[in-house]
Amino acid sequence: MNDYERIARMICYLNERHAEQPDLATLAARASLSPFHLHRLFSAWAGVTPKDFLQCLTLAHAKELLRKGESVLDVTLKSGLSGPGRLHDLCVNLDAASPGEWKSGGAGWTILFGFVDSPFGACVIAESPRGICHLSFVEDEKRALVELQNNWPQAKLKRDSSAAARLAAKIFARPNGSLTRPALRAFVQGTPFQVRVWRALLQVPPGALTSYGRLAAAIGQPAASRAVGAAVGQNPLAYLIPCHRVIRETGVMGNYHWGQIRKRTMVAWESSPRIEPGNRVPQPA
Repeated sequence: MNDYERIARMICYLNERHAEQPDLATLAARASLSPFHLHRLFSAWAGVTPKDFLQCLTLAHAKELLRKGESVLDVTLKSGLSGPGRLHDLCVNLDAASPGEWKSGGAGWTILFGFVDSPFGACVIAESPRGICHLSFVEDEKRALVELQNNWPQAKLKRDSSAAARLAAKIFARPNGSLTRPALRAFVQGTPFQVRVWRALLQVPPGALTSYGRLAAAIGQPAASRAVGAAVGQNPLAYLIPCHRVIRETGVMGNYHWGQIRKRTMVAWESSPRIEPGNRVPQPA
């Protein structure tokens, strides 16, 4: 069990009881840990205290992020520039398979894949000669491998855990001061409409949210929110294409292919105030 799986139990509880604002002692008892150990584990994983993280799970917080996300997405798509947070976000160059490449199913390719731990649980990452072509969170490795092979039926799959770990370190790395984060190549199979939606998603920076309707308007098809929702749900690159940053107009998180708790966790993890490296984590009273 990794840290995310341990913390996910707490997040499930916080998700259900956030209105009660449970204190550290209550959470520690729930986790069968001392308040000190729970505080240290949670802060090491999230970069924030349980109290701050709890605030980021509230509906009011989501609505505020959604309000900010509307202007961010509109400006970035119209200007063609990256959003305010993009200096510290991943730079993802997203290429789409041509009809011929899609039809070939990866024929003649060797796709490297591996199962690794991430801040949000175990995941499988695969890289083709054209870039990262698959990223999903997994509960069952055999099932995940079948899904990967079905997506690229003619490709040869080769397990390379070291390569997957190196990619994971880049994908899930936190910003470090003013340093830019590494550029990554991604390669997807999708219709022109799906690819437009996925590229628009890449313009929503961490700490901001958008809605299906606003995303549809941003790509110039305001009546297509239902189709946008379908495209978001078919995202082949979990977290890398940030479909977790799309929520309902009401501020409700809604469904997520890899679980609603994981989606809530990602949003809170990205939007919570960070404890700066080198600063002492406050100790529980």
